[in-house]
Amino acid sequence: MQNTIKVERAILNITQDDLAKLIGVSRQTINSIEANRYVPSTVLALKLSELFNKPVNDFFNLSDDD
Repeated sequence: MQNTIKVERAILNITQDDLAKLIGVSRQTINSIEANRYVPSTVLALKLSELFNKPVNDFFNLSDDD
């Protein structure tokens, strides 16, 4: 799975730590998601969707390996 969380964060001008606090996870979780080492739960994806005010498919995409 690929994502554009880093880009979405930049648009909002917030740090990984800021984003983590806003959705109730650790900064390391945000780092792992951005690095494509961790696939977030549905609940976490929906929290991000609400924060970014965009559908989940706008910032998460399946790769050919998925």
